[in-house]
Amino acid sequence: MSEVVSKLRKPLVSKDRTYTEVSDDVLSVIEKPPGNLWKICISISASLLLMGIIVVGYQVSTGIGTWGLNKTIGWSWDITNFVFWVGIGHAGTLISAILLLFRQKWRTSINRAAEAMTIIAVMCAGIYPIIHMGRPWLAHWVFPYPNTRSLWLNFRSPLLWDVFAISTYFSVSAVFWYIGLIPDLANMRDRAKTPLKKRILTIVSLGWSGSHRTWHRYEMLCLILAGLATPLVVSVHTIVSMDFATSIIPGWHATIFPPYFVAGAVFSGFAMVLTLLIILRKVMNFEHYITPSHIEAMCKVLLCTGMLVGLAYGTEFFIAWYSGNQYERFVFLNRAFGPYAWAYWTMVVCNVFIPQLFWLKSVRNNLVIVFIISIFVNIGMWFERFVIITTSLHRDFLPSSWAMFSPTWVEICTFIGSFGLFFTLFFLFVRFLPAIAISEVKTVLNYAKHKDHHE
Repeated sequence: MSEVVSKLRKPLVSKDRTYTEVSDDVLSVIEKPPGNLWKICISISASLLLMGIIVVGYQVSTGIGTWGLNKTIGWSWDITNFVFWVGIGHAGTLISAILLLFRQKWRTSINRAAEAMTIIAVMCAGIYPIIHMGRPWLAHWVFPYPNTRSLWLNFRSPLLWDVFAISTYFSVSAVFWYIGLIPDLANMRDRAKTPLKKRILTIVSLGWSGSHRTWHRYEMLCLILAGLATPLVVSVHTIVSMDFATSIIPGWHATIFPPYFVAGAVFSGFAMVLTLLIILRKVMNFEHYITPSHIEAMCKVLLCTGMLVGLAYGTEFFIAWYSGNQYERFVFLNRAFGPYAWAYWTMVVCNVFIPQLFWLKSVRNNLVIVFIISIFVNIGMWFERFVIITTSLHRDFLPSSWAMFSPTWVEICTFIGSFGLFFTLFFLFVRFLPAIAISEVKTVLNYAKHKDHHE
């Protein structure tokens, strides 16, 4: 029976490797001088980041009047980008925490990069609310601490909920990512050739000895952190959705928003993970560790969450019709057939129709097509946030306040700069830290290969 199970399963490492070879394959990327391709990529991303820093400095010194906002559309491009980046940050915790609790072995090769992506994406998201304050040097006022200003926070404000949810999510994700790194940092410590590097790695690896007791406590800590992080996957984007759902604006005042936003966040997050990992496996020569089996599993998750998002789109239209509320009906008809109809149908095509290609196994096994579809999903999920925010605001209750929105060059450059920050930090991560969890890959090295393997 075990032999039959072994044949049915696909190995999670596509080539027979020893434990030593796994360490050599992953750490050689860090130990060798960077290649020309990495230098080109980091140069481009750092240039975009520098442009973003300059533009952010300009708008902070000038004021957010540099944005294309008006009396009706007080939120648009920048809050769209905020929700977009928070959504992308969901896949890392899902892969790391929830799949760990469910003992899904295919997470082992992709969890490290996904966790790093989560932390970086949340950092990119945090830029926008701070700028939107208008006075970012007073950002510390949103935290409850004893002060002499006789001011306290309004805990009934959903915007304040964002502060606590996202800061907690970032903290737990960073701790989870660092704890997972410790065994690999100890591996790097043992291979270090210079005294300074060895000393630094000795400190950050927290005295890892590799004993049975150390491994036991490490695994227990990972399970505890996974249990803490799992509710955050649901809570963070649920709270972000309440920024909209607690208002009285048609198109936002909906109880479907919390599950709708969570499904959309996992959908966009997995799409970005696919985009990055397909590039990573080629550039870093990780084809043996990020296998077509991993890509296919992520495609199935993307298909499932894409169908949930499509169901949410249909449910919104049904509720608008069934409610009998003329304002609600108008908002959704305006989305589909109004001035921003092009954005709405771009969203539907990219998020609902294109992912249906993943029903075909030949598509899931074609990495070029998977990469292209993941790009379309990322585009579609950005348009989803734009449609939700802008189309509900540009047609208000009063026709006299109706307006159209178009982003200024400041907003566009800030968005491009956030991608510069994202890719710069990600390229630095894969250059100086192991992008694949070596210790976890070793635990599944012989998965589905030996005849004596059984559940």
